[in-house]
Amino acid sequence: MQNLSAQETDRLSGAPEEGITNLPSRGRAPARRPRRRWVLLLLLLVAIAAIAVAAYVYWPRDPLAGLRTTRVVQGDLEVTVTALGKIQPARYVDVGAQVSGQLTRIEVLPGDRVAKDDLLAEIDPRVQAAKVEAGRADLARLIAELDAAEAEAAFAAGEFARQQQLRRDNATRADVFAQAERDKRVAEANVDALLARIEQARSTLKADEALLGFTRILAPIAGTVISVDARQGQTINATNSAPLLLRIADLGTMTVRTEVSEADVTRLHAGMQLYFTTLGHGDRRWHASLRQILPAPPRSAKAGGSSSSAGGSGNVVFYEALFDVPNPKGDLRPDMTAQVFFVIGTATDKPLVPMRALRPEEPAAGLYTVETVEDGRIERREVRIGLRDHVSAVVLSGIAAGDTIVIGGRAAQEERRRMRFRL
Repeated sequence: MQNLSAQETDRLSGAPEEGITNLPSRGRAPARRPRRRWVLLLLLLVAIAAIAVAAYVYWPRDPLAGLRTTRVVQGDLEVTVTALGKIQPARYVDVGAQVSGQLTRIEVLPGDRVAKDDLLAEIDPRVQAAKVEAGRADLARLIAELDAAEAEAAFAAGEFARQQQLRRDNATRADVFAQAERDKRVAEANVDALLARIEQARSTLKADEALLGFTRILAPIAGTVISVDARQGQTINATNSAPLLLRIADLGTMTVRTEVSEADVTRLHAGMQLYFTTLGHGDRRWHASLRQILPAPPRSAKAGGSSSSAGGSGNVVFYEALFDVPNPKGDLRPDMTAQVFFVIGTATDKPLVPMRALRPEEPAAGLYTVETVEDGRIERREVRIGLRDHVSAVVLSGIAAGDTIVIGGRAAQEERRRMRFRL
């Protein structure tokens, strides 16, 4: 030990060698101390989080926390079925032509008011007038032929009477008697034939005279000319059909043809009250009562699209509901669009509860349950409701106006209860 050098003595004694610094004296023990501190800190954070979760789940909470409430109000409720309709005149006539020819005169314009039998238009009458003249001449000729035939018949009847007298006296031959009898019967048949031809000629003449009268087109009803579809000078062909010339309508009473979907038509009935509005009259309402519901939908009610179509799945069929409304001032015009409200029922100054607050018990009997809030506690009550729509319902019994009820937030509370049960 005495022979050790100074460097060895310094190394054994713990003195650092030259050029070597900050070396630990005992392995790596100082490096493990910071890691232990991090582990302890992490365990502390986990413990704090566990305590917070337990406090959140098990700590007594306000039973009204997270719930949305409202009060039962006193108000009015009106339940309606809405539909769109077209306004049309209750009484109108499409005036056509019954004879062919050139339209020489048109006496009216759209908007003109006419009385019954006023002249509307005239078709060139010359062809029909010529037919009438020919018919009258033919009738006169037949009457003249009838006079001649009656004279021949009278002569044949007298000749036959003489032959009868001679035969009783045995003063004539049998063939002469037979010929006299034949001449009498032929003459009488000629008279009958001419009488029939005269009746036919008179009927033809009446028809021709009527057609001549049809060249003057008269108003069939009193009203307003709402459209003129022909032009003066136009050639009218009425051989196979009656071409439309104009339309006359009585605008004093209008009919609204409303399209009601098959889902709502069962809620309507004749005589029920309704009201409607139009786009051009602001908030003005017209009131009326339902006249009838047509038994079958019109073909036009089956249109393509998402709301209605003639075939395929998801179709909606529309039925026509008709009602009349007086129009003394002419404010309603043909083809206006009407927003119609069929009144199913009304309630005035009644307690109203939101439908989302109700839980069904016996919906057919109007029985539901509702959660009320009293003195910070939630109670479940049974209520009976009457008239209702998709938003509100009239309360008949169970709660009153001013009561506080729960309308939302219960789902979140139930979810917290399920989480607590799982923990």
